Amino acid sequence: MKVLIVFYSAYGHIYRMAEAVAQGAGEVAGAEVSLARVPETLSEELLKKIGAFEAQQAFSHVPVCSVEELATADAVIFGTPTRFGNMCGQMRQFLDGTGGLWAKGALVGKVGSVFTSSGTQHGGQESTILSVHTTLLHHGMILVGLPYTFTGQTQTDVVAGCSPYGASTIAGNTGARVPIEQELAGARYQGRHVAAITARLVG
Repeated sequence: MKVLIVFYSAYGHIYRMAEAVAQGAGEVAGAEVSLARVPETLSEELLKKIGAFEAQQAFSHVPVCSVEELATADAVIFGTPTRFGNMCGQMRQFLDGTGGLWAKGALVGKVGSVFTSSGTQHGGQESTILSVHTTLLHHGMILVGLPYTFTGQTQTDVVAGCSPYGASTIAGNTGARVPIEQELAGARYQGRHVAAITARLVG
């Protein structure tokens, strides 16, 4: 059973969440988990100007994903930061390149799931996840979110991400905030939940 986690991360928040998702998925027997990042569309000069180039070096070892790799997985978990309540341009461009897979029905019946991050507490996390869901539904994928059995998302005494749509984190206006344990726990839960459902479908 292959679980592929495909992400874009500018400053490392989504990468940290992706690692937690991978950890959770890896706890399910028979799961073969791998991480991949979508191609960058910004120039090195611009990345340095916005302070993302150095941050990205922390996960530069993660291989760049090709659209063909999606068809080799039994489940694909996508991670994207929020851009005005939508997925980031890098993820959009990557998914726009999957027309050939759509034409062949290559992703029909595979499990799809999404996690995200935003700068503010109400920065469009849910709409961002839903924006990816639209594409996954067109591919015929089976959507899996983060159920309320992850009780961390019912807490109200802590400012944190996560919703039934998927795990999420809040980066803060300056990007200085890192994912807290409650958010990482949600990511691990989502990875484990997706892998467990996929195992049943594959089995």
